[in-house]
Amino acid sequence: MPWVLLIVAGLLEIVWALALKHTEGFTRLWPSLLAGSTALLSFVLLSLALKNLPVGTAYAVWVGVGAVGVTIAGIVALDESLSPQRMLFVALIAVGIIGLKAYET
Repeated sequence: MPWVLLIVAGLLEIVWALALKHTEGFTRLWPSLLAGSTALLSFVLLSLALKNLPVGTAYAVWVGVGAVGVTIAGIVALDESLSPQRMLFVALIAVGIIGLKAYET
């Protein structure tokens, strides 16, 4: 269950980061509320996962899921650049996440 909480927390990180892009410096109400509420929920789920997971592993996975997800969402939805080098490094982050999960003791 802690891994499920952690993955959901990472997915929520994607939501709040994308919402943050649309807040225009927290001058737009709805994107600001979405960013704030999903960030808070993401932190809560991360803290619950930390009851059973090492902090280094959990934090790295949380950030990694968010980083990979936001990068992919930026490419798909925001027309950000897609280069082989960029995708290589995103893939390396994903491999790191999988490795941390695979070798968690």
